[in-house]
Amino acid sequence: MSIRFPIILLGATALSACATVENMADDVANELTTEQVGTATLSFADGRTAGTARLLSDDDQLSLAVTVNGMEPGPHGFHLHTTGACNAPDFTSAGGHLNPYNRSHGRLSPDGSHLGDMPNLQVNASGSASATVDVSDNPSSALEEIFDADGTAVVVHAGADDYRTDPAGDAGSRIACGVLQRS
Repeated sequence: MSIRFPIILLGATALSACATVENMADDVANELTTEQVGTATLSFADGRTAGTARLLSDDDQLSLAVTVNGMEPGPHGFHLHTTGACNAPDFTSAGGHLNPYNRSHGRLSPDGSHLGDMPNLQVNASGSASATVDVSDNPSSALEEIFDADGTAVVVHAGADDYRTDPAGDAGSRIACGVLQRS
């Protein structure tokens, strides 16, 4: 009996290690098929860095990975805006939400949402947040809209997006902004 226990334990450990190696292989394969196609440095109105955004693409999905720091805790609306301009202090130069298909605002809209509508960022007690969100399941079409002649900005708002109030989700003032640049 005492001989079986170590062998069983060793076997379980080996199987556990195999599962971990397989998971690592899947993660590496996913990283190899995902391409960074754009980046933005987000800034506050006073010029301090607020975070970064990375636009990621594979054959089936376009995603936005965003990290922010120095913000008030709680939910914050963030969106892709129609113009690649971030003039302080209010960032209104970024225009409205990116909406090339003329849809209503919000993830809860029965008519579909803007291309630029994203879920709220959940900023923690230390003032930071990270999220990766899906932008579109048609990367080539979305990239044409994002990298059009006047560009696109990533904007973070002071409050939460309610996912339904048209045209902007009642998310409050714009507190951080960054222009997406092709990688």
